[in-house]
Parts: sequence; structure tokens; C-alpha cells
Amino acid sequence: MPTYPIVSLTTDYGLADGFVAACHGVIAQWAPDTRVIDVSHLVPPGDIRRGALVLAQTVPFLPRGVHMAVVDPGVGTTRFPVAIEAGFGILVGPDNGLLMWAAEALGGVQRAVTLTDTRFHRHPVSHTFHGRDIFAPAAAVLSSGVAPADLGEPVKPNDLVRLPDPKVTVTDGEIVAEVMSVDRFGNLQLAADGRTLDGFGEGFEIAGRSAVRGDMFAAADPGAVVVLVDSAGKVAIAVNGGSAAEELEARAGDVLSLRAR
Repeated sequence: MPTYPIVSLTTDYGLADGFVAACHGVIAQWAPDTRVIDVSHLVPPGDIRRGALVLAQTVPFLPRGVHMAVVDPGVGTTRFPVAIEAGFGILVGPDNGLLMWAAEALGGVQRAVTLTDTRFHRHPVSHTFHGRDIFAPAAAVLSSGVAPADLGEPVKPNDLVRLPDPKVTVTDGEIVAEVMSVDRFGNLQLAADGRTLDGFGEGFEIAGRSAVRGDMFAAADPGAVVVLVDSAGKVAIAVNGGSAAEELEARAGDVLSLRAR
């Protein structure tokens, strides 16, 4: 197996406690030559879908490596810890849907295993901190060239947990799409692919507000709503100099209608 130069970390651990540092420390002990890249540790607590989205939209821009993600409200239960081999990297984390969008972004699932071989666990294993005791050692040894097959039992790709598909409907003159995320600026990322806009004109009505179509925030007047394709290639709604989430009273999980006008 090849070695991988980096391990990336995506979690909901926050920055106020020592959880992230503990994972860094375990990786450094098991694979001292591996570089760790922190993607985010500010995923909302237990928000698997948000973590999956952050991971999937980031890993294509990282070096080929091992990507460890932990948003794990079911830690200690019967959900499996897994390693997933994708076309351009390995993903490590809980089998709760968190990893699958990223696996698809990296070329699709090739093989998967449960992390059941206790040789690659830190002991004693805490029932509440698998990030430190199971996922971090696994990510470390995988980065050092240990084959995923050595870490546990194989899992059929179709048996891995997948998140529900987000809602998107496109009809003549209307896009109806689920809000996937709200970033710190209040921009709304929709589930619709940016190419969906190709069949539409230059104006929309959204929740009673007029919006223009543009390719940048400044395509709209200050305080006005703009519909654009964001850096992840998704349809997004923004307010020039403001917050679309506040203006439209929208949040992740809501379904918005963009009517052509």
C-alpha cells in the first residue's frame, strides 16, 4: 500500500476543549512523519449532514491522503467505525452517512472495512471518544502504508449508511431546492447544481423578494438579493453586503422556491 502525506481532520469537537489536540497527539505518536490538516472543528454538534457537506466540498482540494471525520452522536452504540477506500484517498470515521458524499467526491467507494482489529486501537478504548482511540490510530497507520484490509472485516459498499438525498425539483420556470448549508456570511447554499440555472433568465422571486442572477455578490445592488453559482458549483442565494439567511428567514433544511420572473 502507498503511504499518504497527510491526514485531514473534520469534527464537531469545537476549540474550547482538548479533544482536537488529543487526536493530533495520537496521530503524531503513531505516524510522526504525517502532516495533519485541520478542515473544521466547528461543525454544529451532532450535525452529520453539515459535517458531510463540509468534508465533501473540501477533500477534492486536499492532497491525496487519509481523511478522518468525526461527527458521531451514536458513539459507543452499534454503529460501525469504518475505513472507506475511494478513488483518490481513504476516509475514516463512523458509518452514519458522514463519509459517503466525500467518498463520491473522491471517485466513489472501492472497498470498505470495519475498524475492528484491536491492534490498531489505543487502549483502553473510551466509549465516548472513538475519535482519539479508534479513528486517530487508524488514520495514522493508514497514512503510513498499512492496508485498510488489515484493520478489520470487509463491508459491502451498498451496506454503508447513506444520508437521504436532498430535495431538488426543477420545472418550467421554477427551481425548488433544499437549503444545504448557511455559511458564516449568511449565504444560502442550495442542493441544486449550478448548471440548473442555465435554463433560466436574469431574475427570480424568492420568498416574496426579487432577486437578480449574477456571477458575484456585487452583481446585485447593496442590500439586494442575488442568485449565483458558488465556489462548490451549487446554486446559492446571497445578499450584497448582508445575510440572505436573515433577509429570507431561511436555514439549513428549509426548501426554497426560485420562480423565474
